[in-house]
Amino acid sequence: MTFQPLGNRVLIEREEEQNKTATGIIIPDTAKEKPLKGKVVAVGADAVEEGIEEDAIVVFQKYSGTEITLDGKEYLILNSDEILGVMK
Repeated sequence: MTFQPLGNRVLIEREEEQNKTATGIIIPDTAKEKPLKGKVVAVGADAVEEGIEEDAIVVFQKYSGTEITLDGKEYLILNSDEILGVMK
């Protein structure tokens, strides 16, 4: 199944956080915060005009977007104005 965002919306796959600190302490899933960056999977037409492309790594606001599950994977749908920047 494919998903095509409409307008200025962007479909993001969150990057997984490491479950160990630099000193080797394991962080349980309940203590982890959701990552604030992810990979762009699909882009709406208006978001493309704003310079957001598929496969880009983006940083977004903490409490933004709508979480959805497609084919058993969790994704986040954001408006392009909720994206703070693109990693290069």
